Formats: sequence, structure tokens, C-alpha cells
Amino acid sequence: MNSGTHGLKLTYLSACLASLFVNQVVAADEQSASKNVNQENPIETVSIVGSRQAYQGNFSPLETPQSELRINSEALENAGAIDLNQALDLSASVARQNNFGGLWNSFALRGFVGDENLPSNYLVNGFNAGRGFGGSRDLSGIETVEVLKGPRAALFGRGEPGGTVNLVTKRPTFDTAGEIKISAGSYDTYRADIDYTTPVSDEVAVRFVGFFEDAGSFRDTIESTKQGFSPSIAWDISDESTLVYELEYAHQEVPFDRGVLAIDGELGRIPQSRFLGEPGDGPMEGDVLGHQVEFQHDFDQNWSALVGVNYRDTSLEGFATETGFDGIVDEEVDRFRRYRDYDATYQVFRAELTGNIEVAGLAHRLIVGVDSDKFENDQFALRDRTTEQYIKVFNPVYGELATDFSTQIDRLETQESLGVFVQDQISLTDKLDIRIGARFDDYQQTLNNRLSDSQSKQEETRVSPQFGIVYEASDTLSVYASYGENFRPLSGTDSSGDGFEPNQSTSAEAGIKFTLNDGALFGTIAIFKVEQDNLLVVDDPTNFTFAAIGEAESQGIEIDINGEIADGLTLWASYAYVDAKTKNAFFDANFGYTIEAGTDLLNVPEQQLSLQLVQLLELDGKEFEVGGGLVYVDKRNGYFGTDFTLPSYTIVRAFVAYEITESISLRAEVDNLFDKDYYTNSFADVWVQPGTPRSFRVSASYNF
Repeated sequence: MNSGTHGLKLTYLSACLASLFVNQVVAADEQSASKNVNQENPIETVSIVGSRQAYQGNFSPLETPQSELRINSEALENAGAIDLNQALDLSASVARQNNFGGLWNSFALRGFVGDENLPSNYLVNGFNAGRGFGGSRDLSGIETVEVLKGPRAALFGRGEPGGTVNLVTKRPTFDTAGEIKISAGSYDTYRADIDYTTPVSDEVAVRFVGFFEDAGSFRDTIESTKQGFSPSIAWDISDESTLVYELEYAHQEVPFDRGVLAIDGELGRIPQSRFLGEPGDGPMEGDVLGHQVEFQHDFDQNWSALVGVNYRDTSLEGFATETGFDGIVDEEVDRFRRYRDYDATYQVFRAELTGNIEVAGLAHRLIVGVDSDKFENDQFALRDRTTEQYIKVFNPVYGELATDFSTQIDRLETQESLGVFVQDQISLTDKLDIRIGARFDDYQQTLNNRLSDSQSKQEETRVSPQFGIVYEASDTLSVYASYGENFRPLSGTDSSGDGFEPNQSTSAEAGIKFTLNDGALFGTIAIFKVEQDNLLVVDDPTNFTFAAIGEAESQGIEIDINGEIADGLTLWASYAYVDAKTKNAFFDANFGYTIEAGTDLLNVPEQQLSLQLVQLLELDGKEFEVGGGLVYVDKRNGYFGTDFTLPSYTIVRAFVAYEITESISLRAEVDNLFDKDYYTNSFADVWVQPGTPRSFRVSASYNF
């Protein structure tokens, strides 16, 4: 890669960001001067602390009968996380899954993942937003990543039984502040970020968040570019009412990369850098355009209403040449080529009322609401089935592009649902609370298979109950237990062209929550069990049809501890033991194997640990941070129906950060400090994602 070209790109981008900053500061100064001329007293600015989170209610962590892990911006920065996959490595309850050649986020929470043919769903400020296409989620506009574990269907509805992930975005404040950050790293990786917020009047504030990244890779021939922009505006209509609008735009160009393969069941026979696709395919292009509006009104100190609307349009398009499953013959592996054109829209509306009321001498904290969503999944794909394509795995020669395409997929799936929910947490005593909740869902799925010129439609109604109990033994300790039922719609069709009944699950957990060190350190210890029915398995890989015949269960223990353990010394520790297995035997036509009962679920380690320590020091009167951490991932099932296993791994990272002035700071980081070979996930022994070798990154930040 031409470093001179990258230098010019970075210089140009820096100039653009600096110009934007100067214009904004000048405008803010002119506005401030104008106000001071017209008013005798200076304006007192007040920061927006943050809008109330949807579905969350007014509960302290010790009062909540479920396990939750909140990864704030400081923890994300200390971990060097710039995308959602890296952020979720901080939670040992989350395991990486097949990421569709690096083009979407896929993860299992407490052992369970969603539809393997769609990205894992996540929430943004309580809105369902993860489904669809558009690339891996960048964290440039994200303040906090919440891992909300356990049964949540009574409020969130149609989600995963192990829990859900919620992203809390950066929103405007009424204090002018900003940051420009430029970084450079291994493999010709360059990135620039900007974050600027300011008031434009006494009632209105804006925020501009954006990034640009131009990156090479340790993978041969792989280069990518990503950019995004997330402006938002907050309007304090009155002392009781606030309106917030947020826009999300992102564009990514990333080559489709299935990773490496094992030879005779053995990984490491070819370099981790070896790319077995076709550089001539070019990148897949992913686009996201989203809008989110929230209106919050406080009727009084007890009652509040929240109304929100979200619309998200995503797309993914491009060619990809992928390794096949016929095995290696004469040091060659077969390949096939596909063209994909995927589009999805997601529309969500929600309204909820929260408040406190006393009935028969008992205090009730209520959440009552309604939501609706519509998900349209439009998929078109071509595949070459006639051209014989092979590539030598030890000495690849690129340049052969198949062109004899036929249509493989051409369908439009629409999922619509309407939900009504209620949750009541009742204080039986000053220390004992019970939680009762239920959700009613009316769900409809329509499938229009344009390839076979057939249509199908199904409707379902479901009630998802939730129960919980929490006892605050002291101001620093509580014990809890909870139970919930859940359902999740399933995409795709069976061999008859019909849809499926939703995936069903039950989930239970119990745990202890505690604070130490005068509240500076918080911890949760939980045990859990999850059971699922109607899991999708492949019925006909040629026609892309499925059968909902799988059953599985997951059980285990989790320990999460984070906070300050001594003066200036912070700890982040997350450990999970997860035993996730199939409950019944079934035939998986994807690879022609019978999956026996008791088989480990794919890519789910039995043990996982994330650990991080950061010490804040002082050097020459300035703040100096030094920190490090590790991620341990146990061995995992790497290929259903076989004994192929991904090996366990431990990777270590370290960083130092120094505040040169009040405005300028420097940071240096190294990932995979001991340069270990490791593999993060797989779909089969020919699609295995290798981890990044030792890499470095330096960055400079200017705060104003």
C-alpha cells in the first residue's frame, strides 16, 4: 500500500475536520457575544445528563432482578474498541460467531445466537435496529454498550433468550466541547474521528460525530474503507418536555473474506494471511441510513411518557468468490462465485408510560406501553454453478472470475408485529421487591418467493410472561431470581415454501449483586439456564430452505466485577462458564451429517475470561495512564457434525496514555502482545476466521 497516498488522504481529512471545528467555534463565539450584548447577566448553561432509557424504568442496579453489564466509554477506550465485536469481547457471556466474511456483527449471548443468515439483532436506545445489512457496527457515535442478560421478552419482545445488547448513543449537551482524534496503526491503518457538541440557543443543542477509516490488513490483498456521520439535535421544549433527533449514516467498502481453511483437520498449515478468494471481485459495499426521534414528557415527579420512532435502511451489494466444501485435492480447493444484492428496512414505533403509584399500602413502579415494528428483508443472489474453479492453497494464483450465473435467491420477506407490555415492580417491604410482567405480541410474516413465484403467509399471537424477585440484604448487597419466556420470529422457508412457527425459549437465572470500596466497585455473580425449541437447521442447501426441528439448552455461571479497587487503580473482570448443547438429534443437510443430542453449539466456548487493569499516575504534573488486559477463549466446536475444534487462545494487550497539556493527549497501544496465532470463529473447517497478529496503534487527541 502506498504510504505517501495515505499520508495525503490523512492530511486532507485532518484539514477538513479542522475547518469544520474552526467554523463551529467561530459561530459559537459569535452567538455567545451576541447574547452577552443583549443581556445584562450571562447565560447559565446546563448539560443534558441523558434521556431516560426506554424500557429501563427507574431502578438502581441492586434493585434489578437480572444481570446487566454496562461498558462505558472509558472501558471501551481502555480496551481499544472501535467496533461492536471488540466491545463485546469485554463481556465473557458473549461469544463471537460466523461474521459473514467480516460483513456483519454476529454473536451468541449465553450460548445462543439468532438466525445464521442474518446479523445478530441489537437495540439502539431501546429501538430494535441490528437486523439488516450495512457492515459491522462502528462505535464512533456510541457512548455505552449495555449487555442486558437474561429473560427480557416481557418488555423488549422478539429477541434472543440469552439477553440483548443495547447501544446508547452520544447525544447533545448544553456545554460546548469537542474532540478531534487521529490515529495510525499497523497494516497501513489510518483513522480520524471528530466529536463536537454545542448549544445553538437556550433551548437547542447539536452534536456532530463522524469518522473516516482507511485500512489495510494482515490478510493478503485485503483493503477497506469506512466512513460514518451521526449528527443529532436536542430541543428542550419546556421544563417538562424534550425532543431528540438522531441521524445515522455509514458507508463501508470491505472485501468478502471467508478466512483460512484447515488441511486434514489441522489449522496453521497455511499462513494466517492467506486469502483464498478473488481480489478481482472488489469490495462488498454496505450502506446505512437511519433516523430516530424521541419525545419525552414528565407529567410530574412520578409519571413520565416516552414516544419514539425509528427508521433504518440498509443495503449490501457485491461479488465474492468463496471456498467450497469438497476438500483439498492435489493441493487445490474448489471455489464458487456469488453476487449478492441485499436490502432491508426496519421501522419501529414505541410509546410507554412509567410511574410510581401506591395501592393498598404497597409501592408499585409501573412500565406500560405499546410498540410496533416492520422488517422488510429483500434478498437477491446469483451463483455460478457450472464453471470449475480451483485455487492452489500453498501457492495461489488469482485472476479467474466465474461469469456463468443463475439466480439462487430472489425473495422478499416482511415481518410485522404489534406488542403491548406491562411491568410492575412491587415493594412488599423496604427490602423485598417482586417483579411481574407480561407482553402480548401479534405477529405476521409474509414471504414472496419471486424465484418460484410463490407466496406464503402466517400469523402468530404470543404472550411472554416474566417474574422476578429481589431482596436487598443491605445497602451493598442484594440477591435475586427471575424467570421469563421468549419467542423470536424465524426467517426463510421450508421445502414447501412456508414459513415457521417462532423460536420458543424459557430462561431462568439467580444471582447476587454487590458493591465494594464505598460503592466504587460493582459486581454480579449469576447462574442461569436457557432452553430453546424450533431452532432452524438447513433442509436443502441448494434451494436455501430450512427446517425448524432443533432443540438446545444452555446453562452456566457468570462473574462480572468492575470499578476502582484502589486509589487510581481500576479493574474490569468478566468470566463465564457456559455449557451449551443440542437436546435432540437431527439431520443437518448443509453438510450431510447427523447432529447427535449433546453436541456442543457452534463457536461457544465452555470458559471465557476478559480482564483489564488500568493505573492512573502523575508524570511531571500531568495525568499518565498505563494499562493492560487479556482475553481468554476456551476451545470451541468449529464444524457441526464433525470433531473439528477451534483451539483455545489467550491474547494480551497493553497501552500507555499521556496528557501533554489540558487539550492534547497521546496514546500508544499494542494488541496481541505476544503475537499468538488464534482463530475467533468458524462456520466449517474451510471457513475459519483468523485473529490479527501483533499490531500497534498510536493516536493523538485534541480536546476543546
